[in-house]
Amino acid sequence: MKRGNIYAISFVLLLVIAAGVFVYSRNHEEPIPPLRERQGPISTTSEWLNTKAAIEGLQYKIRKNSNDTQSKLLLAMAYMQEARVTGEHPYYFPAALKLVEDVLDRNNIDPAIRFEATVAKAMIQLSLHHFDKALETGKLAHKLNPNRASVYGVLCDAYVELGDYEKAIEMADQMVAIRPDLMSYARISYLREIHGDMAGAIRAMEMAANAGYPGLEQTAWAKYNLANLYERIGDLQMAEIYYKQSLVERPSYAFSTAGLGRIKAKTGNDKEAIELLQQAAGTIPEFSFQEELAHLYKKTGQKQKAAEIMEQLLEGFDEDEEAGHNMNMEIANVYLELDNNPDKALEYALKEYKSRPNNIDVCKMMASIYYEKKDYATANKYLLKAIRTQKQDASLLTLNGLVNYKLGKKTDGEELIRKAFSIDPFQSSSVSTEGKALLSRSLSSL
Repeated sequence: MKRGNIYAISFVLLLVIAAGVFVYSRNHEEPIPPLRERQGPISTTSEWLNTKAAIEGLQYKIRKNSNDTQSKLLLAMAYMQEARVTGEHPYYFPAALKLVEDVLDRNNIDPAIRFEATVAKAMIQLSLHHFDKALETGKLAHKLNPNRASVYGVLCDAYVELGDYEKAIEMADQMVAIRPDLMSYARISYLREIHGDMAGAIRAMEMAANAGYPGLEQTAWAKYNLANLYERIGDLQMAEIYYKQSLVERPSYAFSTAGLGRIKAKTGNDKEAIELLQQAAGTIPEFSFQEELAHLYKKTGQKQKAAEIMEQLLEGFDEDEEAGHNMNMEIANVYLELDNNPDKALEYALKEYKSRPNNIDVCKMMASIYYEKKDYATANKYLLKAIRTQKQDASLLTLNGLVNYKLGKKTDGEELIRKAFSIDPFQSSSVSTEGKALLSRSLSSL
């Protein structure tokens, strides 16, 4: 056979193979993660109809053109929002991450899309509690564009979770200077709260709530957090006003329904509190609602129901972890507060402490566990890190008071516990019960 014919045949074969690969790849592209139908009260809103229409439109565009990176990014962001609204974190965050990574894997994409996709990836990593990775991704986004507020938001959140509060303040200041809006004011509020300025935290969260459009999920979230700040300083009347206000604007907002449930429990109406928390848990699968229900069931002597909820919680955490969600703190808290098993709680808390030893909430968890183990000296070691920002957290102050009391500093301990109850006289936890009993014994001995 002539050499020219060999080349011709080879060329034809290459064309056939290339065509086959093209057809195969088109027929075997990764499927677009589908939208899940909402259930319960959140499935009957006009917002859901609009969300479905928008997402179906984006999916259609992607099916027509798998290289449509803008539509993939918008779909990822829609799924991130759907995770917030529905509580279906194990499904939507991995689905959004898959879409974002597909966008970032493409060469020669628009720089603006690359920046937004990088920020979105950092936000997902924060939601999955991969805080060190989120910081790395946030820094990469900052290199791409240091002039957008959103990048300072993710950097602020990452620094907060890793316990670098000075850096977090720098990032929040940059964010609010570029774009003073709901999200930047909310971060200012949280940082003020961390540093013990509850009045300033409330003012900033009021600004956040006022900056939002009534009825949107983000606005309801801001009003919920404003109510929660009032609740934590014992002003249940103002807390109830804002919980109810957010529900008027967004009737299916489960977090505010749960907030009203907590107020009922704190004012002695356990029956109505349980009903409200059941309603919240029936709206979205949020673990904190179940945890609060379990506490109420224990309080009212319904131990079997409390045990069943604890089992459901741990199963749900397994599902979250399989989806890539770090749940060490949540699991540790369930074992400590619901199962009274500080050894098992320590197993998970230590994992978290190793990855972010400077976070005050992680240090508080470690101190709480060692207090339950009656190792007061070690509890105090972690408490010194937990209280370094002067956060006026009533349960933290109560724990600090109890540890001081057990270490022989009885006067200091009692003063801290009194201060805790002056901040929030309605606090209810195992340490607050013990603290209240200690003060009662002290008064009766006078």
